[in-house]
This record gives sequence, structure tokens and C-alpha cells, in this order.
Amino acid sequence: MGKIILTGDRPTGRLHVGHYVGSLKRRVELQNSGEFDKINIMIADAQALTDNFENPKKVRDNVLEVALDYLAVGLDPKKSTLFIQSQIQELPELTVYYMNLVTLARLERNPTVKSELKQKHFDGGVPVGFINYPISQTADITAFLADTVPVGEDQLPMIEQAREIVRSFNLIYGETLVEPKAVLPGNRACLRLPGTDGKAKMSKSLGNCIYLADSPEDIKYKVMNMFTDPNHLKVSDPGNTKDNPVFIYLDAFCEDRYFEEFLPEYKNLDELKAHYERGGLGDVKVKKFLNNVIQETLRPIRERREEFAKDPAEVMNILKKGSEDAEKTAAETLSKVKHAMMIDYFG
Repeated sequence: MGKIILTGDRPTGRLHVGHYVGSLKRRVELQNSGEFDKINIMIADAQALTDNFENPKKVRDNVLEVALDYLAVGLDPKKSTLFIQSQIQELPELTVYYMNLVTLARLERNPTVKSELKQKHFDGGVPVGFINYPISQTADITAFLADTVPVGEDQLPMIEQAREIVRSFNLIYGETLVEPKAVLPGNRACLRLPGTDGKAKMSKSLGNCIYLADSPEDIKYKVMNMFTDPNHLKVSDPGNTKDNPVFIYLDAFCEDRYFEEFLPEYKNLDELKAHYERGGLGDVKVKKFLNNVIQETLRPIRERREEFAKDPAEVMNILKKGSEDAEKTAAETLSKVKHAMMIDYFG
């Protein structure tokens, strides 16, 4: 059995720079590394419906948006299988079998689920489909026998729960499933990029995102209005870089080469930080530099996206072919699972 990746995103909106530094960039690197035998990239529309069930058009429309973002950042359908979750009929059946291996109390203790519940504020109670999210995700991972799951830091509890389910299944039914491991971004600043408003999480619902498809004008506006050190009131004041979103973004995006082009009086980010921390460096100058850095990073992505967007039918055809390929793999896994559980009655 080779090395296999499974990862993906919920189609609830266009993808933003938090997705890019948190997982997309790493996925492209892994795709092009030659180290993996199979790379599966899933658009998780069924999971998106767990808290958007009353607005299916939102989910449907954003499947294309997410696919465009995938192609724009460099995910290549010749190297990676891009597919739509709801088109793989084996996934809900696997979810049903795994439900017997997890208690409700364990699901409710999952830190990612608890965090999401605080944000959603469901009226009339929590949908079963939403609380069942970790089990559904386990079905996604195991259906493709994935041993590697590139994720952001907030998804670590989900991967740990998947590992628990796999261990329980294999203990009861024999070694059948592969226990996955999470792969985090190498740059610590990329683990969880804050929102432009200084909130702990960049979120579509909070409106504090810079999207991969944003225009140069939108990017500049968002960067120049970013939250910074509230105590850095005058240029002469010493500033804080540790919890300052502007510098966190620079940690995630900046390379030394950008200084030669956009800010030649400094050699690197360490020098810029040192000046800000001792005082004498204004927020506007730092934000202008950050704007140049992000513009340079997103420009080729935006241009590729615009090219792919000219032929949406071809993009959907890529997803159709990928879904057909993915279903063949999931069907093989389901057959093994049913055999292990002794419910393959007719051979």
C-alpha cells in the first residue's frame, strides 16, 4: 500500500489566504514532491450542508468557486484527484458503520466541534448531521485509505478522533483501515492566520478575510485597514510584533527577496521587527510593505483563476472525472469493510 493523501474544504464560499497558508500551499508542495502514490482533494459539499441545509444553492454555487481556487493555486488534475463528496455514495454508508464506534459524549467533547457550535448558534437544537461531522470526516479519510491528511491546526482534534475510530474498527474487525496522521504547515505563523480585524480566526462569516480572488483594490483596502498594535499610537512608540496581525501576516508571507524590491532599507523581517519594537516605525509604512507582499503572492493565483473561470464547463468536467475515479476507490474500501464486518452476504 502506497502513501496516500486525503484533504479538502467545505464549499461555503471562496477560499481565503488563511486556507492558502494553512493548507493549500502545502498541498501543492506535497503534490509536486513525487513522494505520494495518490492525492485526493475533496470538495466537502455534504459536510457543508450540515449547517447550510436550508440554503443548498449557496453550497452548489460555491463548488465551482472552490474548484477554481484549487486550480488557481496549482492543484493539477493530472497529479491529484479533485472530486465532490456527495457524488461518492459509499461515504454515507461507511459513516453509518462507524457511528457504532463513537459515543455522543465523545463527539461533544471534540474541541473543533465545540468551537464550531459556539459560532453557529443553531436555533431549535443542533442537527444530528452537524454533531456527526467527525464521523463523516473519518469515512472520507478511510474510504481512500489515506495515511496523510494536510490540515490546519484547528483540525487536529478531528484527525485524532478519526485515528480513534480506525483503531476501534481494526481492534474489533481485524486490520482493515489505515490510521491517518495530520501534516501541519512548516511555518508556525501559518497554523492559524488571524482575521484582518484581529480576531483569532479568519472566517468568511465574520467578514475578516482576504480572498484568493480579491482584486488588487480590495486587497489594498483590507491590508491598510488591518488591526495592529493598539498601543502603538505614535510612530515613536515601541510596538508589539508578537500579537500584531500585520506582522503575523508578514511571518506567513514574507520572503527576504521582497525587501530588495519593496523596502530596501531593511535586509529581512528581523530587522523590520526590531525597528518597530524599539520605536520609530509607523504602521502605515509596514502595511504598505505587507500590501506589496500579498499583492505579489496573489497576483499569479488571481490571473490563473481568471483563465480557468472562462470555461466553467471544463472545470466541472474535471470534477466529474475525478469523482468517478474517487468512487471506484471508495467502492473497493467499502467492500473490504463489509467483508471484515461479515455483512457481505452475497459475495
